[in-house]
Amino acid sequence: MSEKSKVIFGNPMTDAIYRKAVQSKQKYIRKFGDDSGANYPVTTEKNAHIGDALGVMDVLLGEDADGNGDGNAFDAEKGIIVGNIRMGFGHYRISMAIASAAKSKGYIPYWMDLNSYRHTTCTKVISAQNDLYSLGSRLSGKSRLFNKFVWEPMNYEGFRKLSYNASDQKNAELMAAVYRNVPKEIPVVATHVWPAQAAIHAGMKHVVNAIPDNWPMALHLSEGSLHTIQTHYAYQGYRILNGMQGKDVLEPMPDSDLVYTGHYIDHELVSNIEKDCENRIKRQEEGKPFRFLLTIGGAGAQKEIFAAIIKYLLPLIHKDKAALYVNVGDYRNVWEELVREIPGLSQVSTEHFNKWDETEKFAEDALTGDVNGVHAFWHENIFEAVYCTNLLMRSCDVLVTKPSELAFYPVPKLFIKRVGGHEQWGAIHSAEIGDGTLECRDIPHTLQMIKLFIKEKSLLKDMCENIIKNKENGIYDGAYKVVELAMAGKNQ
Repeated sequence: MSEKSKVIFGNPMTDAIYRKAVQSKQKYIRKFGDDSGANYPVTTEKNAHIGDALGVMDVLLGEDADGNGDGNAFDAEKGIIVGNIRMGFGHYRISMAIASAAKSKGYIPYWMDLNSYRHTTCTKVISAQNDLYSLGSRLSGKSRLFNKFVWEPMNYEGFRKLSYNASDQKNAELMAAVYRNVPKEIPVVATHVWPAQAAIHAGMKHVVNAIPDNWPMALHLSEGSLHTIQTHYAYQGYRILNGMQGKDVLEPMPDSDLVYTGHYIDHELVSNIEKDCENRIKRQEEGKPFRFLLTIGGAGAQKEIFAAIIKYLLPLIHKDKAALYVNVGDYRNVWEELVREIPGLSQVSTEHFNKWDETEKFAEDALTGDVNGVHAFWHENIFEAVYCTNLLMRSCDVLVTKPSELAFYPVPKLFIKRVGGHEQWGAIHSAEIGDGTLECRDIPHTLQMIKLFIKEKSLLKDMCENIIKNKENGIYDGAYKVVELAMAGKNQ
């Protein structure tokens, strides 16, 4: 295999960049060891949380596996690997969309979380970087100076450079061992670049790298895989590797390595777009409480913004002018802090905590029934914590979120302040296709937009109509197309 840290899509790296990449890999070896020669047994089992809903089978490895590593655990004809990590909720959410689309087409999605094999060097390397990223996200919300001089530049320009990709490719060599006993013909759809890079290093033959966001960054490059893109803007930026080596004009990515697909969205959401939008408009016309869904991300940041929103909405909730869903993911402490901080919140709240059947029933009943007051959701399990938002999304009127991966979902959206400069481009794209607001970068502008949604019927109606038009144009069909591309590569 060619040395992927020396030349990236025909663009040579300097000796200094390559040495730095090698040093990065050696640093992790000294810290976590090198298990490149390990022969981890592999087996699969039904996911206990989203196995029924999305058809997901977990890939177990090493100490957790009871198989013999011969690959018989997989369906060679219908199987498709969904390679992912938990780094925030966004990558898990894309994985769920891919799994949902795969199931809808009759395939079997095998969930391979490279951040779940704690005995491997792969997971140790990913976890160390995940911890740093989560810390940075939280600090960026607490310190304007840190956000301005460290976090925004790193997310916006640091991750954009080819030199960053060179180091990532070296580090990913330490992750390849987890694929050793996975049959090489089974397609891999990676929803983070590391599972894609690791799969290529391991010799997997059909790898699709499903790139998130709308800001082209070399961080997301995995040469040797097929790269899929959610927006035309991102396609252009990746095609010419725009700005990934300062002002240099670079050798472009080959046309055959890059495909525009549209947004990665779950089948359950895409197939119900018209019905859900019609229900939103009908509730508004009938004067029903306006339903806001607040969702906290995997980093647990931005609590103060959510607190301000809840305080503003409480009087309207008492008057049945508004209703509120609050999903704090797997961060129960965030809800407890909100209750302590906001007088009267607990009195109007119903807690749906760690009872998945109850959450599913509430989400189903809310599609056609009335909703009043505040409903708080917390689930200890990561799958339930993430997928809860997807279930609640269908019956909410507006999703209130930072412009992360949720920026691409087919629901009216109010965007609060971003976490990282790259996220602003998700809000820009959403506003341009008409299914979300501009990014509200402070609390006063966020509350202004909430007031507009409640008082002016045209804003919600326009977004719903745009979402339906976007569906007709195939904008939300990305997950289906990614699955089709992955299986087509295998069948060629």
